Amino acid sequence: MNKDIKYIDWGIIEYSEALAKQEKMFNDAIAWKLGGGNVDNALVMCEHPHVYTLGKSGNEGNMLINESALNALGAKLFHISRGGDITYHGPGQVVAYPIFDIEQYGIGLKEYIHRMEQSVIDVCGYYGIEAGRLEGATGVWLDAHTPQARKICAIGVQSSHYVTMHGLALNVNTDLKYFHYINPCGFRDKGVTSISQEKGCAIDMPEVKHLLFDAFKRNFS
Repeated sequence: MNKDIKYIDWGIIEYSEALAKQEKMFNDAIAWKLGGGNVDNALVMCEHPHVYTLGKSGNEGNMLINESALNALGAKLFHISRGGDITYHGPGQVVAYPIFDIEQYGIGLKEYIHRMEQSVIDVCGYYGIEAGRLEGATGVWLDAHTPQARKICAIGVQSSHYVTMHGLALNVNTDLKYFHYINPCGFRDKGVTSISQEKGCAIDMPEVKHLLFDAFKRNFS
């Protein structure tokens, strides 16, 4: 079994293009696995221009503006096949798409998400930010069980034959005003934050990607 992880950086890429490339990698991996091959696990990282994505079980009412207002923002809305509700992707946010065969790690989807969360928690810890989990909600949170609870990373995944796609969105230097136009991940009573918001300064994006890749290698070793 192959537990190595290949790093791929797509830079800044339109969401539609990234989705098509990701779906090809996902489908190719499943076909390769069903044909008896070992999937080459890959961690893709990128940034997207302003876009909102709504998961398959999401509530369209959590998009708080109409199409014309969305166009005025220079943003688009995509209905996609991952779990979870609505979220935002944009510049200054590290988006990571693991195309993994989690059967190679001997884990199921719940543990897979747990390890993704831990990888982000590790990165936040590097910057002196104490992050954690919120019971009943995926993703990574600050002050999770207090009235000041705020999300720093959203997670939504899809899997077939233990092969995964979609992934996580970690707010690094993200313009948080774009979250005002949605109920992020369906929550009306919780905030959103970023590493730069917590630290009060801009953060080096390549450094975050490097730290996140190292954290994935540790947590999936």
